[in-house]
Amino acid sequence: MNLPNKLTTFRVILIPFFVFFMLAPNMTGINHYIAAAIFIVASLTDLLDGKIARKYNLVTNFGKFMDPLADKLLVCSAMICLIQTGQLAAWIVVIIIAREFIISGFRLIASDNGVVIAASYWGKFKTTFQMLMVIVLILNVQMPFFQILGKILTYAALILTVVSLIDYIVKNKDVLKEQN
Repeated sequence: MNLPNKLTTFRVILIPFFVFFMLAPNMTGINHYIAAAIFIVASLTDLLDGKIARKYNLVTNFGKFMDPLADKLLVCSAMICLIQTGQLAAWIVVIIIAREFIISGFRLIASDNGVVIAASYWGKFKTTFQMLMVIVLILNVQMPFFQILGKILTYAALILTVVSLIDYIVKNKDVLKEQN
């Protein structure tokens, strides 16, 4: 198990701790700060594992499978917790999670045909904005600037989610044609 794969595994291990602190009864008001810190650390492992894997040619099948799965688990867990805390509308989360299922389906079909669908820049921007949105919403700073920033990041993440979905479908429509 190389370092990028260890970072990915660590990210997955952090998820239950993150969820616990997000949903735990108020522990003198610090539980959300702990959850935010865990989420930030987990998000940084996402940045690091890919850079290290590419730089040192440590790309593995485990990493190709687990890295995007770990990202989806982390971000989706956070967004579901934010529904529970009343900070994020369920319809937004449904659209974001639906996109993940659609892309996963595309990748599965492509894989069956021996085609690898690489992550696009739109997908990377989407993930970045989703992670920033989650951090700002978790911190829930009660100042107008941060409240507006949270809304902007939420709708930017939503728009990038839809744009990245359209980009994947347009670029990979031939994968579906091969199934007919």
